[in-house]
Order: sequence, then structure tokens, then C-alpha cells
Amino acid sequence: MSTRITIVGAGFAALTAVRTLRAGDRNVEITVVAPKAELVYLPSLIWIPSGLRQPEDLRIPLDAFFRRMNVRFHAGEATGLSADGRTLYTTDGELGNDGLLIASGGRFIKKLPGIEHTITPCEGIDAAVAIRDRLQAMDGGTIAVGFGTNPNEPAAMRGGPMFEFLFGTDTLLRRQRRRERFKVVFFNPAAQPGKRLGDKAVNGLLGAMAARGIETHLGHKITGFAPDKVLTEIGEIPADLILFMPGITGNAWFDNTGLARSAGGMLKADALCRVGAADRVYVAGDSGSFPGPGWMPKQAHMADLQADAAARNLLAELAGREPQHTFNVELMCIVDSLDKGMLVTRTERTNRMIRPLSALHWTKRAFEWNYLRKYR
Repeated sequence: MSTRITIVGAGFAALTAVRTLRAGDRNVEITVVAPKAELVYLPSLIWIPSGLRQPEDLRIPLDAFFRRMNVRFHAGEATGLSADGRTLYTTDGELGNDGLLIASGGRFIKKLPGIEHTITPCEGIDAAVAIRDRLQAMDGGTIAVGFGTNPNEPAAMRGGPMFEFLFGTDTLLRRQRRRERFKVVFFNPAAQPGKRLGDKAVNGLLGAMAARGIETHLGHKITGFAPDKVLTEIGEIPADLILFMPGITGNAWFDNTGLARSAGGMLKADALCRVGAADRVYVAGDSGSFPGPGWMPKQAHMADLQADAAARNLLAELAGREPQHTFNVELMCIVDSLDKGMLVTRTERTNRMIRPLSALHWTKRAFEWNYLRKYR
């Protein structure tokens, strides 16, 4: 009987794990559990409001990839896990496994009063389309853009895309020759938003906001939202359109697993991506809380690095070898503004920022093409 590995999720970490597992073992039986056999390329959602990308450009069917990788696809959502980790419960039955890799992403914390009056861009294609349609319908007004964090796990945030939506919206309105009819406001509870990117990046981002005439409201706790305003501990920010990215926590189905959890609700992993004391259960990407520096990002590149290590270690453990693969902690992003991009990189030894250049915008587009061709 073949060794059975189940992967929960169909995002960046899950698909990298598939490729690593298949490269390491041609015979292992791989099952992927997700609602749909498709990858939504989230980093390019920033280009939907401008029309640079259409929804169908970012929804990648995975049927052909799964056939090439000899992967069985199980359409459903994970709902729980047996105590020993060997049985995964889903909305379409249960699956046995010899090893489990959880890469089902994170869940936005939507507890602030009135958060239904905001749009959370990284929720997916529908959210980006809603932003596009709202912008097209507006003749003027105030656009407020901001993000929060998980108070019990400050690193569980996704601020980079919000800077891109902020600068991209400003660029789009200028292209349409109607920027003067809008006020654009950036709000954040931190006095130095984007601190995880490094001091140079923070200064560069705030400098770019000032140069574009973007107002800032920083350093004050967000207390809620209304249809036409952002509420903070010191007052209100009037707004006709609010884009807000909440902090991230673990998936709801983790409550039915008995797996070790971090204070912020993620699956608690060690440096080898193993989940607590569970037997042959690994995690990668936004589902996990990993040891490392406080600036460790929640982004696709980091998820890929963790997934590769997790898959290698799972194969080693199943073969009776001692797992030993760790992952490098690397922050790498291009903060795009539709026509230019600012490159930020950070490792435990270095931190660099390259000022906005048109070449970096094209680099981001080339990376998208190269990344997705593996799955088309």
C-alpha cells in the first residue's frame, strides 16, 4: 500500500508542497483537500481596480497540474482532525493519511464593530472587483485605506497589499485626471506602519504618501467603522470608501483538531514546521505560527519556503529518517503603484530598499507570469 499524504489547501504553500513531495518521491499518494481545484493569485489583486488584470486572469484551474503531479483532488473543506492526526474530517467525508500537511491559510479577524462597512481586498477576486466598481461609480469623496493586526500575534498582518492599493488608487485617479476630486487617507494604529519592512522602507512609504498628497492618521487605536467613517480612539475619519485589512488568525476548523495553538490562534510550529507534539503533522504559510524574528512576513514567498521545508521533513519522517530541514526567514516584496515598484528585502543580516522604478513594476509582472506557468 502506498504512503498517503494529505495536504489541506490549494494556495501557495500547498502547491509548493505538492511539487516538493512529488520531486522527492514518485510513488507517494498525494491528496489535496480544498473547496475548488484552483489557485487564486492574490498578489495581483491590486491590478483589478485599474483593469490591468481581469478576474479570469487570476483564477488558475489546477486540474492539469494535478494530473501532471499525479495528485488526487478532494473537493471539500476541512472540519476537524482525529486526536492522532491520521484522520481528517471534511465536509465531504473523512480521509485517512500517513502524514498531514496543513496549508489552509489564515482567517481575517472581523470583530471590530461595523467592519461590514469596509472592503477587505485580500479576501479574493470579488473584493477587488467591488473596489473597482466602487471607484468607477464615485465622482469624488474620501477614500480611506488602512490595516490592523492580531493583538495576540503582531506579526499576523498583511500590510504590503494595502500600501499597493493605496498608491495604486492614487495613480489610477491621476491617470483618469480626477485625483483633485478625491481625498485619500491612510490610517493605522501604529505610529510607524510597515515597521517590519525596516526603517528605510517606513520612511520611504511615508515620504511617498506625503509626495502624493495622501493624508495620514497614525498611532491611534481603531475602534470601529460606520458606513461613512472610520472610528478611532481620538475621533473619526470621514470616508466614502473604506479599504481595511484586519489581522489574521487561525482557521475555525483548528478548534476541532486538538493541535497546539499560538496565542494568536495559529498552529504552533517548530523550526522544522512540525505542529507541537503531533505525529507527522506539519504546517506551512498563514496557518502557522513559527519561531523567528518578529518581522517574519505573512506572504507567498515565506509560505513557499516553509512548505518546501515541511514537505522535505515529512518525507524524511515517513522514510524513518530524522527531519532536519529548516527554512530561511526572508522578506521580499515589490510595493507596486501601477507604473513603478519599490523593492524591499530583509533577512536576519540585511535590509535593503530600492526606490520606486518602472523596471520593478515590470519585474513584478514578469514574476507573476513565471510563477503561474508552473500551474497552467
